[in-house]
Amino acid sequence: AKAFTPVAFIARSPLLVTASNRLPVKSASELLALARSRPNHITYASSGLGSINQIAAELIALSAGVKLSHVPYKGGAPALNDLLGGHVDIYVSSLPQVLPVVQAGQANALAVTSARRAPLLPDIPTLDESGISGFDLSSWWGIVGPGGMPPQIVSVLNAAIGEILASPELGKLLAREGAEAETMTPQQFDNLLRTEILRWSKVAREGNISIP
Repeated sequence: AKAFTPVAFIARSPLLVTASNRLPVKSASELLALARSRPNHITYASSGLGSINQIAAELIALSAGVKLSHVPYKGGAPALNDLLGGHVDIYVSSLPQVLPVVQAGQANALAVTSARRAPLLPDIPTLDESGISGFDLSSWWGIVGPGGMPPQIVSVLNAAIGEILASPELGKLLAREGAEAETMTPQQFDNLLRTEILRWSKVAREGNISIP
């Protein structure tokens, strides 16, 4: 929080909870019920220790009061391959990575992690709708500078970036990635950064996440 100066928020995108076709569930609520009946039986893939896949899955587990088993891989591609092969049960990942296999029927889309449904997947419910009340998680992007940037420079940059975010061209580009542009003041972005640091520090402690 002190090493960087928040300049402008860019966009956010939900993650998608996908399941192997071999897992006998068709919804997130069925997945959670199975996980409650069989603690540590459901395996989830990730692209590595400390990755967004791992911390997202651990937040889901903590929020739902279930226990899942982590299977880390060296990258997203091998993690996805083993999901398709039925060697792991679920994978929580970005829409661009998993949407093609879902559309091809190679994996099941169970839920999006955002507070509202994703425009690219209007028929897929949220985790909030699936039984985890208030759940809201997205990948997000922003622009920061070095710590101690002059406020007047930050203000000018924030306004200029905000104009770019309003352009139809960028909106279309982000939409193809399952993301939506969003503007914030530098102070709002700073508040978000601090909130996220506290949030993920808690998940790391309670989920026993560490990177050797």
